[in-house]
Amino acid sequence: MGSEEARDPFRGVDWKAVGTDIQKDPGSKPVIKKRLPKKMRQIPECYFLPRRSLPSAIGFYGACIAGGIGAGMLLEIWINKKIAGWRCYMGV
Repeated sequence: MGSEEARDPFRGVDWKAVGTDIQKDPGSKPVIKKRLPKKMRQIPECYFLPRRSLPSAIGFYGACIAGGIGAGMLLEIWINKKIAGWRCYMGV
């Protein structure tokens, strides 16, 4: 009977680990799987203002700001004229 145990090639096999790396190379340590990095969120360019060169951007946005200031000044003059007309009408 002792001779049958010596001939058994599956003696001492860990049947739960059959087919894994531990069974194929019992001297190695268990492999720790590394996590993949989280996917970076891709933000489309269309959410932002269009890209312009610096001189072009300064010129365009500067003109918009100057136009807004000019329109505000014209509105203020128009309002003052209306108030002056009401004062004359009211006798103030």
